Amino acid sequence: MHAEQFKGRLNDYHDRFAALAGAYDGTSNQSAALEAVIDDYAAFVIDEDSQCAWAKLEAQLSVPPLRTLIESLRSASAQCVAIMEKYRAIRLLEGQIERSAYFRNIESCIEQEFGSFGVGSDATIVLVGSGAFPMTPLFVARQTGAAVIGVDIDPEAIALGRQVIDRLGEGLDIRLEGVSVDKLEAIGSATHIIFSSTVSVKYALLDRLHGLTGSDVVVAMRYGDRLKSLFNYPMEPVDARKWRLAETVLRPGQVFDIALYRKA
Repeated sequence: MHAEQFKGRLNDYHDRFAALAGAYDGTSNQSAALEAVIDDYAAFVIDEDSQCAWAKLEAQLSVPPLRTLIESLRSASAQCVAIMEKYRAIRLLEGQIERSAYFRNIESCIEQEFGSFGVGSDATIVLVGSGAFPMTPLFVARQTGAAVIGVDIDPEAIALGRQVIDRLGEGLDIRLEGVSVDKLEAIGSATHIIFSSTVSVKYALLDRLHGLTGSDVVVAMRYGDRLKSLFNYPMEPVDARKWRLAETVLRPGQVFDIALYRKA
């Protein structure tokens, strides 16, 4: 793929995401169109040809207007992922359920979320950015028996997410809270924390959580660098006096990677 062709595709995805985000009306009317674009985009960011084109453009990536396009595209795609979760929740509540390629990719990532740091039934897991279709809380609670708390600052996502949990999470210890994670009353008891990759302020929140969490807490930071940064907020440096990078889980065929942090 030539560099100009690659940039053209970025502009095209940006315009399509912007249009589909603007079309969201609280129903599932545009869900099929949005899922098709996101599935295509997910395949694009893990494609080898795309990776080669990205490498050729590396010298231009920090210079406007390409940097501005990339940042805007990342924001637009994150917004559309949040909307697609709402579509999935609405369809479920209407008696439908489908699994898009994007959701299958995410669910396969969840299975090895904490690398060598195991999760037992006595764990308390907090997911930051739980969204309207809380896949991670459902999967983790079902597989481990652990208590799971999802937090999200989008009231509509919390309302839909609670209905999804009521429908799919019978008997599971899951609750959703509409607060920022640093305001969560139970944060001091968390043994594991997961940050969704599309939370733009995740590293600022991580810094604030140092003084609010226990000494043995494990943090799984979903992120995407290089080409994957088109779809995820990238890894950032941390204050070495507070946190240390304990392990990195690289997943070449999936849309995000995972950085695991422990307290310094």
